[in-house]
Amino acid sequence: MAALMERRSVDADLFQDARPLELTILMPCLNEAETIEVCVRQACGYLERTGIAGEVLVADNGSTDGSQALAIAAGARVVMVLEKGYGAALMGGIRAAEGRYVVMGDADDSYDFDSLDPFMERLRAGDALVMGNRFRGGIAPGAMPFLHRYLGNPVLSFLGKLFFAIPVNDFHCGLRGFSRQAMLDLNLSTSGMEFASEMVVKTALNGLPMSEAPTTLKPDGRSRAPHLKTWRDGWRHLRFLLLHSPKWLFIYPGTALIGFGVLLSAMLATGPLRLTSHVSIDVHSMLASCFAIILGIQLVMFGALARRYGEIEGFLPATRTAMRKLVLGLTLETVLRAAGLVFAAGVIGAVWAGWTWASSGFGPIVYDHIMRVLILSLTAITVGVQLAASGFLASVFTLRR
Repeated sequence: MAALMERRSVDADLFQDARPLELTILMPCLNEAETIEVCVRQACGYLERTGIAGEVLVADNGSTDGSQALAIAAGARVVMVLEKGYGAALMGGIRAAEGRYVVMGDADDSYDFDSLDPFMERLRAGDALVMGNRFRGGIAPGAMPFLHRYLGNPVLSFLGKLFFAIPVNDFHCGLRGFSRQAMLDLNLSTSGMEFASEMVVKTALNGLPMSEAPTTLKPDGRSRAPHLKTWRDGWRHLRFLLLHSPKWLFIYPGTALIGFGVLLSAMLATGPLRLTSHVSIDVHSMLASCFAIILGIQLVMFGALARRYGEIEGFLPATRTAMRKLVLGLTLETVLRAAGLVFAAGVIGAVWAGWTWASSGFGPIVYDHIMRVLILSLTAITVGVQLAASGFLASVFTLRR
């Protein structure tokens, strides 16, 4: 087998010397002996039919069923990727690819490697990433599990469009084409199934052109269970989306809590609020609204810290001007001054409440006066401490060895 792999490599090198490769059709592989040959032959047939200078590349992730030899015999070049995982196999294949463009697809005979013209058309037009859309192209009966088709893929695709303004409707299609250099420049790093999300999200975050092309999906040709695990890998995709969107994970929920808390506190600051002829809310609801303010401010600070850390470490691109001033323009001293003012206002209010209570001989606390001021004052003290602590933590992020 080693001799055959070497011969294929030499043939590929000679072909490249004669004509630069435009396209690499890349297939990740882990024990796909049942289907790898038909996939490789179909991809080779596409290259032959269209006259595109290209190669079929199989990134093998440690197959033990002879998939490598079968792929080589069918006309592919095989590279071995030692690091385990779907993303690791694909990234190893992308690095080894010799084509200007790469079209990747699973080696399970579920995708049509003979109908890649829409992908090549968009790639040649300048798109950095072209996603297949199975819902537009057609999904054969039994090709996609019920949960994937009606829950997982629609939900994750919706969140991808909401969080990152991604202009595709089939977020997890395994057949996709891209500029090889563009993907290398994105420094993709995940090794598992979430690599599929990372590719799309980082393309969008960096403002690269992206589109979609219709493709079909049919039941795969394997007798074994797929490597994809519905709930485990679905969570990994969702986790990736959330961690790369501090706005939706922290800032927007936090802002909503702050708005709710401030509005309700203001309405209850001077007395109870009657909702109906029989229902009213008073100082206890004011206490709950202040908890909402505290929690909301903590979430917003978490979002700002996450955004700052992401930009410093480089896995999130630079923000727009207004957000950049908020996230990166604040110095520790500026944050501490603001925190000090809020904290001082809280201390003054708490001292006044305590003094008023003492002046009454430490008798029953009058809710309409002392408790309302005390609740707001303790909230201000807590927020001041939160701001100061967050300012120090943000400064820790900027420290270097």
